[in-house]
Amino acid sequence: MTLRIPALITAILERDLRLALRHGADTLGAVLFFILAGALFPLALGPSPELLRRMAPGIVWVCALLAALLPLDRLFGSELEDGSLDQLLMTGLPPSLIALAKMMAHWLTTGLPLLLAAGPLAIMLGMPTSSMVVLLTGLLLGTLILSLIGGMAASVVLGARRGGVLLPLLVLPLTTPALIFGAAALDAAQTGLSWGPDLELLGAFLAAALPLCPLAAGAGLRAAVE
Repeated sequence: MTLRIPALITAILERDLRLALRHGADTLGAVLFFILAGALFPLALGPSPELLRRMAPGIVWVCALLAALLPLDRLFGSELEDGSLDQLLMTGLPPSLIALAKMMAHWLTTGLPLLLAAGPLAIMLGMPTSSMVVLLTGLLLGTLILSLIGGMAASVVLGARRGGVLLPLLVLPLTTPALIFGAAALDAAQTGLSWGPDLELLGAFLAAALPLCPLAAGAGLRAAVE
């Protein structure tokens, strides 16, 4: 069974990627929401380049957080509805690893496109190119955290009434530290201060979420099926 675990995880990951390609509107919708939401801020705040540049770190991170929420309600919900979640659990793969594979698929289909779209949005907001490395590094860590915490929350509300309403209420408070550290690192890079400690704290948050979130999500999947 130990030798089959990587193959089963890969199979789940490939299946989710094929489904994401078949239903590409979810990924496209998240990216378009990310860009359009960021484009609304200059209309609301005014055309001042200095003001937009100062607020750009928070704008990019808040928009990325909200965009990553959009596909979460379908992360496990469709499998529960059509019975494929029961079949996945019958493969013998631990529920935590099933959840981890689906979290990885969520990042590849949502987090990675948001990461690629962050550069053009940052340039549109007037962010200096010297801060791009900090922006992309922070968002790489942050989107991974969003996928892990989002997957955990999606499993907790799985099968609950009004789960789509409960999901943001669970995810947003838990991802607040990532938002704070990521935006603070980017702001420090723009002002010439040391941004390393903020990214280190973001990495520590990811290191804690990586083992804990799949375990909690696996317990949620078992409870939903039972």
